[in-house]
Amino acid sequence: MFADRARIFVKSGKGGDGHVSFRREKYVPNGGPDGGDGGNGGSVYFVVDEGLNTLTDFRNVRKYAAGNGENGGKRNCSGKNGEDIFIKVPEGTVIKECESGKVITDMSGDNRRFLLLSGGKGGNGNQHYATSTMQAPKYAQPGQPALELELILELKVIADVGLVGFPNVGKSTLLSKVTNARPKIANYHFTTLNPNLGVVDLEDAKGFVIADIPGLIEGASEGIGLGHEFLRHIERTKLILHIVDAASTEGRDPIADIYAINQELTAYNQEIAKRPQIIAANKIDMIYEQDDNPVDRIRAEFEPKGIPVYAISALSGQGLRELLYDINNRLTQMDSNPVVFEQEFFPEYHFDMSSEPFTVVYDSEEDAYVVEGPRIEKMLSYTNLESEKGFQFFQNFLKDNGILEQLEKLGIQEGDTVRMYGLSFDYYK
Repeated sequence: MFADRARIFVKSGKGGDGHVSFRREKYVPNGGPDGGDGGNGGSVYFVVDEGLNTLTDFRNVRKYAAGNGENGGKRNCSGKNGEDIFIKVPEGTVIKECESGKVITDMSGDNRRFLLLSGGKGGNGNQHYATSTMQAPKYAQPGQPALELELILELKVIADVGLVGFPNVGKSTLLSKVTNARPKIANYHFTTLNPNLGVVDLEDAKGFVIADIPGLIEGASEGIGLGHEFLRHIERTKLILHIVDAASTEGRDPIADIYAINQELTAYNQEIAKRPQIIAANKIDMIYEQDDNPVDRIRAEFEPKGIPVYAISALSGQGLRELLYDINNRLTQMDSNPVVFEQEFFPEYHFDMSSEPFTVVYDSEEDAYVVEGPRIEKMLSYTNLESEKGFQFFQNFLKDNGILEQLEKLGIQEGDTVRMYGLSFDYYK
């Protein structure tokens, strides 16, 4: 059973509590504190498994929890760290926060392993709190609590070209003819129940990956039919190849079909509808009325709109070479990097960090304003400042936590330097 969407619950491990104890040995009646530290809780990681291609496993197991850290013990014995948990997903899995629907990470490209939730830090034992005036501290630090999230996992296949069109127009036949894919083919609707991927190899050309997006019908964007279940797979494609039954073997109007499918794409995601599109007028081997050639009518309707139309027969192979080389040429002019979804939800910031301190000072020797502290270090560790959304999140973090306000109180001016853990920024309002 193919599955491309799952809802799961994940939880990191709680940090172990620090221990309160005192050294009590023969001849040492008044030994000092020797309470050990608690172990760190286990963290939750997602990793790409090349052997997986569906999310079926998550239908049976929906809760995933890392191990808790053990409490500290006597004689300075530290508790054992909790075990990390590594959740395996297929490449192309997008992980979202359930309530907001925002992207946490996209397990694609170079992102093969992602730390989702850090385990709670173990608490200090009472040995850390002994001072000259407090030689027998009777308290220890509790471990940090576990973090938990409900997630939506969505598998969005990684392909350069997405095949769309009504059922039974020849998409699977085309895919089997031009790639190494072997989809099941039969003369009935909704034969294809999985998004099939295939690699197109061309002489003296790089080639590309093509995906058959199954079962689009009118109303698919509203959840009607099987198409709604697979529309997400077209989100990564850079070019859309629209297959249409030019011979109207089922009595359908090919022009009306093209408009209907494009309307579904627009309703689902307007950005997808704006992507380059090529129309493949299929089944020309079954056109017998030469006086009224439907391919000419399709060209007259769509080529003035900038959409090229190719007359093909997926069954006989007629016209396929010209179509494939045109697709390849168009792809070579596009960005070669795969479509990867940017992070929109930052788990660590989602949880309250208000108790973690930070400092804002002016360093006269370096002539720079220095911002440091656990809260700042943690924020920088999970923020991609090179992305537009990541940098916007960074700016909001500085504002929401009062850091900008403190910088202004210290007299910062536009163009002054702000330094945070090796990163330097120019300050501008």
